[in-house]
Amino acid sequence: MTPASASGGRAGTTTAPDTTDRARHSARRALTTLDRLPGRRRLWLAALAWLLIAAVLFVCYLHISRTVPVNSDGAANALQAWDMLHGNVLLRNWWLSDVSFYTTELPEYMLVELVRGLNADVVHVAAALSYTLLVLLAALLAKGRATGREAAARMLLAGGIMVAPQLGSAAYILLLSPDHVGSNVPVLLIWLLLDRAPRRWWVAVLTGALMTWALIGDGIVLYTGFLPLTIVCAIRAYRAIVVRREPGTEHRYELGLILAALIAAELSTRLLLLIHSIGGFLVWPVSPLLAVSGQMPRHFAYTAHGLFVLFGADFFGRKVGFAAILILLHLAGLALAGWAACAGVRRFFRDGDLVDQVLVAGVLIGLTVYVLGQRVSDINSTREFAEVLPFAAVLAGRLLAPRLLRARLVPVLAVALAGYLVSLGQAAGAPPVPPMNQQLATWLAAHHLRYGLSTYWQSSVVSLTTGGHIMVVPVATATKTAGSLVRRDEWESTEDWYDPARYDATFIVLLTKPNGLPAFLPLASVENTFGRPAREYLAGPYRILVWHKNLLTELG
Repeated sequence: MTPASASGGRAGTTTAPDTTDRARHSARRALTTLDRLPGRRRLWLAALAWLLIAAVLFVCYLHISRTVPVNSDGAANALQAWDMLHGNVLLRNWWLSDVSFYTTELPEYMLVELVRGLNADVVHVAAALSYTLLVLLAALLAKGRATGREAAARMLLAGGIMVAPQLGSAAYILLLSPDHVGSNVPVLLIWLLLDRAPRRWWVAVLTGALMTWALIGDGIVLYTGFLPLTIVCAIRAYRAIVVRREPGTEHRYELGLILAALIAAELSTRLLLLIHSIGGFLVWPVSPLLAVSGQMPRHFAYTAHGLFVLFGADFFGRKVGFAAILILLHLAGLALAGWAACAGVRRFFRDGDLVDQVLVAGVLIGLTVYVLGQRVSDINSTREFAEVLPFAAVLAGRLLAPRLLRARLVPVLAVALAGYLVSLGQAAGAPPVPPMNQQLATWLAAHHLRYGLSTYWQSSVVSLTTGGHIMVVPVATATKTAGSLVRRDEWESTEDWYDPARYDATFIVLLTKPNGLPAFLPLASVENTFGRPAREYLAGPYRILVWHKNLLTELG
């Protein structure tokens, strides 16, 4: 090789200047053409990667969901969606719970039932879809406007913290019946809109529409979406207009978001009342009672334990072994979430990023409302602050990823993520379980009993498990005394089920002994209402009483 060629033509070159310019121009044009093609290919590859990730996550979450038995909560929602699918769009004559899920999970259940029909697996499929959406939306929101390595680190950090729900209580809370977890999907969509859209008037309009949609489906969005947004925007507007004396016209965006949220709160309430006034469903109101001082230690204990459950780090009572090590690895995610929340609190009043502030406010409000409220019952009540998981995970991605990259901790995080994925695979490989009361459904089918009564937890789940071929509708007593009469249960049920002109109920299912669940039907109350049965059967924990008359005619 000659010196000239070795040095790239710096010395002794004989290339003419115009020839060099033409060569450079041709090379630049060729590179531009090549850049366009990989850009399109990258776009398609990114879309395919997202679809592949979504499919893999959905399959894993579906298997994890099947490790928890379907109960009457999810079954009632599935029956409501089935009724909507068959023309009762307003759910006429239905009494729902204190949450409607009318604009969130019920449409999702309808879509699943279009494909799968009416069966218990509908609950598992819908739960897996909801949580997959939640993980992907959290990753997208964590990305923000970052690009390159930082964008990937942000998404992997947020998604990784959420990717592997733990078996047991965590699977019950995150991957079973609709109970506030899926309600975080529209809230994350609102935050994603505020993060990516420009500061224009139509953003407030769209935010108000999404907030209304979410509030109709679940009133908890008042604490997860409405309050964080209004409080943060009010603080930002106050600091700008009052403290720094800036013109109010420069902050119409924040003021518009406050107005949109207020309109959404009022409009959602009036729409629910309107639906009921024209014959649609009824949502029972919530009594917002505050806890007393003596309950505080118990509430704080459940809150702390609930955080371990949400982040997959519930190692309490576990045997020492490889599975326990994987659970302990999830402490890293909980620690990162706590670090991110603290970092967000420290910069909260610095007029920083709007989305970061609403996420911090959402975490603090959710935990405060849970501790000070009366919704603390057992570890499963952790669902009342389930928004802490996606909110804190997103904060970790947005606030900590740049720091971790600068500290060269990517290899450590990669090892932790690998452990999370192993944990996900182990959980997905756990054996499925049948729905609650599967033994009862099988026994009723074998004895050709098609329509009867029982308490809440032995009713709708049997109807769903049998695809509606056997209907067991819920009943209760006015009081817990043995002499009280049996009446219809106006919770997650429809008035049509109790119409003696349409249905002939001939049996009642009782439990041979209380099972710890709140609803229990005393035998004395049954006989006070309907008299002695013609036949009586024992099948495991169930006592089945059969009459030769329609029990609906004598139901209170």
